[in-house]
Amino acid sequence: MTSVSQQSSLGEQSSGHADQASGAARLGMGLVEFIVTIAVMTASIALAIDSMLPALPSIGQTLDVANANDTQLVIGVFFLGFGLSQIFFGSLSDAFGRRSVLLGGLALFSLSMFAASWVESIETLLLLRFIQGIGGAAVRITTMAIVRDCFGGRDMARVMSYVMIVFMIVPIVAPTLGQVVIAYADWHWIFILIGVVGAALFVWALTRMKESLPKEERLPLSVLSGFRTVLTNRITCGYMIGMTLFTAVICAYVVSVQQVFGEVYNLSDWMPIAFAGTAGGIAVANFANGYFVRSFGMRRISHAAMILFTLFAAIGYVLSLAGTPAFAISYLLFSLLLMFFAVIATNFTAISLEPMGHLAGTATAVTGFVSTTGGALIGGAVGQLFDGTLQPLFGGYALFGLLTILATLWAENGKLFTHPGDSDATHEHGGGHL
Repeated sequence: MTSVSQQSSLGEQSSGHADQASGAARLGMGLVEFIVTIAVMTASIALAIDSMLPALPSIGQTLDVANANDTQLVIGVFFLGFGLSQIFFGSLSDAFGRRSVLLGGLALFSLSMFAASWVESIETLLLLRFIQGIGGAAVRITTMAIVRDCFGGRDMARVMSYVMIVFMIVPIVAPTLGQVVIAYADWHWIFILIGVVGAALFVWALTRMKESLPKEERLPLSVLSGFRTVLTNRITCGYMIGMTLFTAVICAYVVSVQQVFGEVYNLSDWMPIAFAGTAGGIAVANFANGYFVRSFGMRRISHAAMILFTLFAAIGYVLSLAGTPAFAISYLLFSLLLMFFAVIATNFTAISLEPMGHLAGTATAVTGFVSTTGGALIGGAVGQLFDGTLQPLFGGYALFGLLTILATLWAENGKLFTHPGDSDATHEHGGGHL
């Protein structure tokens, strides 16, 4: 009996690896090259955000920004452009293919970065940051759709977890990179560096990546039908609400982190290292998710993380009401909350796209438009509430977690931790098209 069970387990693992290798072959790549390519493409967006963090005070001083909270807009406006434009790129990629939209996005991203290196006013910088967000949105939408084209179910969640491991290396090193640049040169050089990265990715995509969506599977250009499809699917819509609230979680953290570590705890010089530690926790969480998701399922893991996130956020809020918690306690709480965030975001994204089949581009665009725009506005509002304490951040997190639990209960008809699709081996191990 044991031998038969072991052989069956080995057969399932072999089948899973074969499915993943064949999925990557759609782009003409091996699995490792596929994961690294998709990860670096998406990581360029994180680089455009996180490398700015140490430079925000310098940007504010150079461009005569009076209110310190207003420098958060350098991050927030990027998120806004990133969110608002996603709706168009999904339909474009479903109608014309992923590759052309990806190349256009990389070109726009790179050119606007180079242009930002010449700015002399905060208004011009914010305009270019909005445009950079638009270019980043095209990259994000097409890379997510490519993953959905090539993989389905738990295979998609597993690949996305490994993509996120590579992706999270950038937030670990990006703030340090930004700090090194402003230590030896002007902050404008950060934009030049990111522009060079974007240009290199454009050349790589042009020469190495094939189209993942065959012409016979493309759809007519229609944004409204995509909205209708997503909003009428209970699973996709419910998990999209959760993704919106957890986008607000990461947005609120990113726009506030420089002030939290710098003003609350007087650790401005150590901010990149502290930020790197929390980013490293996210990478560990994604690695663990990739390892365990095929055994326990996306819902069981993400639902448990969602409940624990809400509990720990509530604890942080109660502690902050009594005064500023010790740095070690706050840092531990932030690290745990962001690890839960990573698990929730990765699995919620996969679950929300699961029913969408080859409509993945439009579905990714709609869910991305709603979650990123809504999350940027909500998270940015929490950031603007910064008052020298941790109460707005922890309080917002606890509220976001509670609302996510309610949205998930609605999506799953009142049930958590289990769903018929999780045990459907045919569905989970199938290809990306339903």
